[in-house]
Amino acid sequence: MSPTGLAIIYIIIWWIVFFAILPIDVERKKIVKVDGEDPGSPENPKMLKKFLYCTGITTIIFTAIYLLMKFEYLNLRNIII
Repeated sequence: MSPTGLAIIYIIIWWIVFFAILPIDVERKKIVKVDGEDPGSPENPKMLKKFLYCTGITTIIFTAIYLLMKFEYLNLRNIII
């Protein structure tokens, strides 16, 4: 598979994992209320932590998929067609 195809697969997996991880470890209790702000939004969404976890999980999943494709246990071209 071309590097562009691999990059696209990685990005798609990253976004799926990111949206799955996003609601984890969120405390919705507000100490300070600000006018115009959503009352359900978290004070500290911990985005850097979620970004790092997401990248790590995506790398593991992508590596598994890449190895399955390389050793021809998974052939995406036959699945799509």
